Amino acid sequence: QVQLVESGGGLVQPGGSLRLSCAAPGSIFTIYVMGWYRQAPGEERELVAGISSDGTTNYADSVKGRFTISKDNAKIMINLQMNNLKPEDTAVYYCFLRPLFKDDNYWGQGTQVTVSS
Repeated sequence: QVQLVESGGGLVQPGGSLRLSCAAPGSIFTIYVMGWYRQAPGEERELVAGISSDGTTNYADSVKGRFTISKDNAKIMINLQMNNLKPEDTAVYYCFLRPLFKDDNYWGQGTQVTVSS
């Protein structure tokens, strides 16, 4: 069973920054996609950003230019640097990992991000 370990998140004022991290310790996948979804109360879960094992990235339009996803080349671990945060970024952020040939995602437990003054 693959376990995703998330860290980061918390409370920040509008315009502030936060950094989320997600690791899959012990996993040995070589081809995969990894990233973050978020879900606000009463809303559908939406993709925020993703990165593939070859470094290709994609972002939701609402976070382009503000969020940056990156990965560690030595292990299965990603970071999401979130700058210029807005109240509408408030949500629970879920890390996901989808290895090649798997039909669904492994999920992290979720971490709360709250942007409020």
